[in-house]
Amino acid sequence: MKGHVFHGPGQSSWQDVPDPVVKEPTDAVVRVDCVTICGTDLHILKGDVPEVSPGTVLGHEAVGTVVEAGPDVRTVRPGDRVLVSCITACGRCLYCRRAMYGQCRGGGGWILGHLIDGTQAEYVRVPFADLSVHPLPETLADQDAVLLADIFPTAYEVGVLNGRVRPGDTVAVVGAGPVGLAAIATARLYSPERIIAVDPAAARREAARRLGADAVADPAEAPEELTADLTDGLGADVVIEAVGIPETFELCTRMVRPGGRVANVGVHGRPAVLHLEDLWIKNVTITTGLVDTHSTPTLLRMAAAGRLPAPELVTHTFPLERMEEAYDVFGRAAETGALKVALGAQPHKDLAVRAA
Repeated sequence: MKGHVFHGPGQSSWQDVPDPVVKEPTDAVVRVDCVTICGTDLHILKGDVPEVSPGTVLGHEAVGTVVEAGPDVRTVRPGDRVLVSCITACGRCLYCRRAMYGQCRGGGGWILGHLIDGTQAEYVRVPFADLSVHPLPETLADQDAVLLADIFPTAYEVGVLNGRVRPGDTVAVVGAGPVGLAAIATARLYSPERIIAVDPAAARREAARRLGADAVADPAEAPEELTADLTDGLGADVVIEAVGIPETFELCTRMVRPGGRVANVGVHGRPAVLHLEDLWIKNVTITTGLVDTHSTPTLLRMAAAGRLPAPELVTHTFPLERMEEAYDVFGRAAETGALKVALGAQPHKDLAVRAA
């Protein structure tokens, strides 16, 4: 089969790779029908995630069809259309028992496209399939459903829930890429007084307005002053960092009010300065986190009911074999206007389905 393979910082290719097979009785093999590219994949290509070994197939989000299931898989069977979650869960370890699947110590966590071959391929092996894939309703389109693999649960859990957004809050979202936009959409579920979006790209600021931001700002135009002006000098109750660079994290700490919360969502590859000389006296809570995807079933129900703006986030579509072009478009989002790209597999030879 073909897959998108990481060869080291700045190097990747769409090439022949071995077909995946069931290795453990809890595995499933899924034919990839729709896949997307995450900002984390761009961080990997930049060399920000050194745990990813050259030769690894990238990707951790997909919608597909089960073609083979191990003998211990109970919740799906060949022919089922499923969402492949970005997080794999063993279901047995201490963290899984607390629904902290991102910290799984039983062989799961974020492993697809990180520690094992991922979803940017024609087929993918998914360990612990019972807890790591979700059957999909027929009413939910592939390119909408794939956004529930990562960006919506990440924005909701690591941004909105960790930030404890409450009715009447002022919420600032720094970074209006796909995760930042999903944070705006899910923060609105809690009736904040206002949402402020910060991003250098005019197209993304406009997208933030469409998804519910009440005010937008360019980071070059002192958004902390705008936030202070809108809040009687106090700052935001919740600031969500959705970029992953030192400058945006430090901006978030300047925008938050005393007693407020900074929820870091971005993937950081460099150290950021924590200005405790300013923050120690302000009763500020700073949270970090890898998504657990415990909210995925709820978000899937909401998406199927039309309560999430998933269709508005996919701006570019490609056939699967144009993976390298899709990376180029997504990586130059400021120029191309890309929010989220979706790649749909073209017809290809099916793997043989072996009896469990």
